[in-house]
Amino acid sequence: MNKVILMGRLTRDPEVRYSQGENATAVARFTLAVDRRFRRDDASTDFIGCVAFGRNAEFIEKYFRQGTKALITGRIQTGSYTNRDGQKVYTTDVVVEDQEFAESKNASGSNDSGFQPASRPQPSAAIGDGFMNIPDGIDEELPFN
Repeated sequence: MNKVILMGRLTRDPEVRYSQGENATAVARFTLAVDRRFRRDDASTDFIGCVAFGRNAEFIEKYFRQGTKALITGRIQTGSYTNRDGQKVYTTDVVVEDQEFAESKNASGSNDSGFQPASRPQPSAAIGDGFMNIPDGIDEELPFN
């Protein structure tokens, strides 16, 4: 089985191109910065290349921006090509099968309207505290399993 689940932030805006031909297909490429923790005080980051096709790519083009925290599921795909210098280059990408927001707009600080209801508590942006945030404006916390 080839299944990958990643949660991280986009390092820059996705690069989207469209294939040639009668049925042009969107292809979105982006890099996800994923924290790797060995111990609580020792963290490093992996930068993982991702590629999405079709409707997934169109969704990513429309809604994902640099800094967006995303949950990606997909599969690892390897490949190779010969560069201009005649050297063989090997590639590894995650082919996106599904994508979700990993935090609400309010938690990410990108609330465009600037309106914050005074009576509703703001969701916590921390995932490591055993709770996860529910996107789309729902401010309740559920245990993270």
